[in-house]
Amino acid sequence: MAANGEVTTTNKKVVLRRYVTGYPTAEDMEVVATPGIPLRAPRGLTAAVVVKNLYLSCDPWMRGRMTRNDDSDAVPADDFVLGEALVNYTVGEVVDSTHPEFSAGDLVWGMSTWEEYTLVTKTEGLFKINHPELPLSYYTGVLGMTGLTAYAGLFEVGKPKGGESVFVSAAAGAVGQVVGQLAKIAGCYVVGSAGSDEKVNILKNEMGFDDAFNYKEEKDLNAALRQCLPGGIDIYFDNVGGTTLDAALLHMKLGGRVVICGMISQYNLPEHEGVHNLFCLIPKRIRMEGFAVMDYFHLYARFEKEMAGFIKEGNMSVIEDVVQGIEKAPDALIGLFSGRNVGKQLVAIA
Repeated sequence: MAANGEVTTTNKKVVLRRYVTGYPTAEDMEVVATPGIPLRAPRGLTAAVVVKNLYLSCDPWMRGRMTRNDDSDAVPADDFVLGEALVNYTVGEVVDSTHPEFSAGDLVWGMSTWEEYTLVTKTEGLFKINHPELPLSYYTGVLGMTGLTAYAGLFEVGKPKGGESVFVSAAAGAVGQVVGQLAKIAGCYVVGSAGSDEKVNILKNEMGFDDAFNYKEEKDLNAALRQCLPGGIDIYFDNVGGTTLDAALLHMKLGGRVVICGMISQYNLPEHEGVHNLFCLIPKRIRMEGFAVMDYFHLYARFEKEMAGFIKEGNMSVIEDVVQGIEKAPDALIGLFSGRNVGKQLVAIA
């Protein structure tokens, strides 16, 4: 408690120690403790919310902000600031609020910071949790940003039709597992690629994928795609870029759609690999489109209602990879880039 009687606490946070070149390491980050953090929202701010974070989301997109980017056009989001808490989505409980739409005790998810307590002043990215009967951790994934990413990318960009063939890369990851199951719900034939036999088994036996393969064991991606999708690909949902994107372009059907969601194979390379088969876009009339989930936040209420229904009906399986304690957050994040996680990677901190 502060001398003025205000309730305060010590706040642990994960900060970036140095900008990263190549693959990030745990030593690039550190957990620091700051004493005397007030738990009361400043009364001079009319839309401030103090959130006690319960879960932190680990997502590959964070890697782009860990590098000093001289070209602001290449990375639209600002670099992380050295010594300040990393920014990403969290799930938490409101401790105090001056915002009329949030009250102490509300469960929320949204853009926040990797720390135990966060003062949120940009509340347009904060959402109330409407299904507390489901695990709160789901709002870091299937009911949060990654779930909405899968939903918007597949339905708003890919526009699947029943009977079409869908290929999903990084299919056992947080976005990929949801994309594949949504495509099955839409009546599509779904094939996924993943980085281990364990993940392939999960895709086929727990997620309902029609087929899947371990790309690390395939010497020829073209042959693997021909075997799994002999009739070609209507929709390729790309989470990895690189050689997988190149191979998929060769196997697209006439009028196919390539949904560019992420390129995790490229994030840690000093020079990004080029794509060599773009010529396929012309004769096959392929549409290739990137997207950002924040452009689809207006769909969130509809998405949350539908996705909660799918989960309750047993049509959406959820696999999470949970580590305990904020001290484990740096190692959990860097594990994404070697494919160590199985399912949605998150950190439970309270």
